[in-house]
Amino acid sequence: MFWVLLLLLAWAVAGTACTRLCLAAVQTAAMERKEATTARDHDLTLYEAAFLSGGPRRVADLTLVSMARQQRLLLAHTGWATVVDPRGRDEMERSVIGAIGPEGQSRIEPVRDAAAAAEAVGSLADRLVSAGLAVPDAARDGIGSAIRQVRLAAAVVLALGAVALLAPAQSDMPAHLVALWFALPFVLTLSCLAIARVEIHPYAQWASPAGQRLLSGLIRRSGGGDDRTYLTFVAVRGVRAVGEPELRAAFAHRAHGASHWPD
Repeated sequence: MFWVLLLLLAWAVAGTACTRLCLAAVQTAAMERKEATTARDHDLTLYEAAFLSGGPRRVADLTLVSMARQQRLLLAHTGWATVVDPRGRDEMERSVIGAIGPEGQSRIEPVRDAAAAAEAVGSLADRLVSAGLAVPDAARDGIGSAIRQVRLAAAVVLALGAVALLAPAQSDMPAHLVALWFALPFVLTLSCLAIARVEIHPYAQWASPAGQRLLSGLIRRSGGGDDRTYLTFVAVRGVRAVGEPELRAAFAHRAHGASHWPD
C-alpha cells in the first residue's frame, strides 16, 4: 500500500497550500470592507496613477519623462541623464535630481532605482494604502507567496501520482483507480487557483480593486492630444507609451560598464 502513503502526502501538501490561500482570501475580504470608505470622487494625480499601475519604478519613469518633455532634463539615447534645470518643482523631481548627483549627469538605470526608493515615493505609497487604493506590501507579498505555494503543490501532487503509478504494484488496486485518487487533490489545487484568479488576483497587483476602478475612470476620461493626456498614458502603460523614439531608447538602453559620459 505504498501508494496510499503517497496519496496521504499529496493531500497534506495540497490541503496546506489551499488553506493558506483561503486565509489570504479572508484578509482580502477585510480589505474590501475598508475600501467601502474610499471616496468615489477621488481624483488621481499622475504620480498616484503611476504608482497604482506599476509601483515605485513607474513613478520614477513618469517623473523622468515629464522633466524630459519640459526640457528640464536631457535623456540621451545612450542611457544617460543630464540635468538642465536643477530646480525640482515637487518632491518627486527633487528626488530624481538628487539621484543624478551634484555632477549633473548619471546613467538612467541607477537614477530610476534611487528615485523609486526615495522617501517621496514611500510617502505616496503610504497615502494610497491608507486610502484603500493601494495594496499593502505585506498583503501583496503574502498573496503572491500563497499562490506560488498552491502551484508548487499541484506539481508535487502530479509527481507523487506519477511515482505511485510507476512503482511496482503492491496491491490489487487498478492503476486507473490510483490515478483517480491522486486526481482529487490535484483538482483541489487547480480549483483554488481558478478561484484565486477571480477573487484574489487583483490584490496581487499594486492597485486594490478600488484603485483599479479609479484607474479605469481616469483612462476613460483621457482624451485629446495635450501633454497631460500623454503623461497619463505613460503613467498607466509605462515607458512603452513614450512616442519619441530617442526618448524610448534612453529607457531601453542596458549597456553596462560604460566609463564615459555621452558626447
